[in-house]
Amino acid sequence: MKLKEIREMPKEERKETLKSLKDELLKQKGSVEMGGSASNPGKIKALKRTIARINTIEREEEI
Repeated sequence: MKLKEIREMPKEERKETLKSLKDELLKQKGSVEMGGSASNPGKIKALKRTIARINTIEREEEI
């Protein structure tokens, strides 16, 4: 997800997206911990980056 797309989202939609991304990250990490391999190894990294981007924008708007 691009930074521009995240900035254009309404605040409520960002919160919902953040929640769903965190859930997906938890599932991906869980499957790796259970001994399975991730279907896409770069997916965990991409999820973490997107979550960080959303958190950064939320923090910028607070200031």
